[in-house]
Amino acid sequence: MFHVNKRSLQFRLLAWLGGVALLVVGLTWLLHGVFLQNLAKDFLGERLKREADHAVAQLEQDRLAVPTSLASTSEAYQVFHHLYVLRLNGEISASDPVWQRQLAPLLNGKGDALIEVTRGERHLLVYRQHFEWQGANGVLLIGEDFSQVEAGLATLHWWVGGIAAGMLAVLVTLNMLAVNRGLRPLWQLRYQLEALQAGDRQRLSLKAPDELDALVAQLNRFMDDIDLRLKRSRESVANLSHALKTPLAAVTQVLSGNRPIDENRRRKLLMRIEDINAQLDAELRRARIAGPHAGRMTHLTRDSQRLMEMFRSLYSEQLFELTQAIDARDQVPIDAHDYAEILGIVLDNAGKWATSEIRCHISTSSDALTLTIDDDGPGVAESDMVRLGERGTRLDEHHPGYGLGLAILSQLVARYHGRCQFEHSPLGGLRVITTLPMTGVTSA
Repeated sequence: MFHVNKRSLQFRLLAWLGGVALLVVGLTWLLHGVFLQNLAKDFLGERLKREADHAVAQLEQDRLAVPTSLASTSEAYQVFHHLYVLRLNGEISASDPVWQRQLAPLLNGKGDALIEVTRGERHLLVYRQHFEWQGANGVLLIGEDFSQVEAGLATLHWWVGGIAAGMLAVLVTLNMLAVNRGLRPLWQLRYQLEALQAGDRQRLSLKAPDELDALVAQLNRFMDDIDLRLKRSRESVANLSHALKTPLAAVTQVLSGNRPIDENRRRKLLMRIEDINAQLDAELRRARIAGPHAGRMTHLTRDSQRLMEMFRSLYSEQLFELTQAIDARDQVPIDAHDYAEILGIVLDNAGKWATSEIRCHISTSSDALTLTIDDDGPGVAESDMVRLGERGTRLDEHHPGYGLGLAILSQLVARYHGRCQFEHSPLGGLRVITTLPMTGVTSA
């Protein structure tokens, strides 16, 4: 059994186009019937007027009370099947006594006019004309049976209706072909998405209309973003594995050895376990910083306050202060996940190193977002400034510092074609200035 999916775009388009076509064709057919009948009435009315003019002229020419052209036995009457009612000098004559009684009241009307008269199933068009003859006023009614004309018009109208129905069927068929052809890019997109899901494709590539260009570009950008996040996650796991491998090997060696664990070895073992715990805490913080908001735009006030509240709970002994320029935009075209990582990495490092205070200032211009983070920690020597952001660089091996986190920060900022600057902070520690362009931003 044929199943119609009423939620499909194809069905909706065909339903709307078919409905509009039916409405237009039906309305056109109805208007055709009205206009055709009015046109016939106007044509016959004009002909009756000419007949009346001819009859009056014949009356003056024949000098007879009833012109020969009006007699029921005349050739004109036989041809045109007209009837007449004539009132002249108070006397009324008619070609048909039956219609004389029906039409006699029309003789009292004023002015020349075309009048419709209905009697049973018969429909007459009657033209009334006033005239003067030998000093007397007269009124002439010339009529014609319109029923036969209406029957012919009805037949023609239904023939036109049949032709219109055929044209409607052709139009619906053409609409189906047009809709199917117009939706072909969507079907190609569907097949490519299925191939993408099956792993047979890496990106979408199809000749789509302008309306789908943005969608295809966004989907490709989203897939690139997922690939980059997957790559970063693998790198993060690899880094964590590498960082944990050495202390775990040392702990395993101590626990599996036959040597007794004295106080010195117990203290070293405890330090190794604390290093492992610190590494795990750092990765868990990064996961909390990023959050579940990938794919949406950043709301500076809301997202920044969320991060500040989180770090205030992580580093309860530190004072985190957030300020925002008065004219700063609240919504910026930067992925919220990336923004949380960029700001979170700097705040996390500042929280580790600061003595008591971290300040974050947010400002925007017409084409860039600027994040300035200051801390009152020990800072970084001038000679070491250039090393910040290099992968694997740690300036203090005994204290988790500006190493892997700042390397990830540099990668994230580079994806947005931005830049990071490291300077001495007025608070005494390190100042990190991150600038992200907002014109032509792409995370691909």
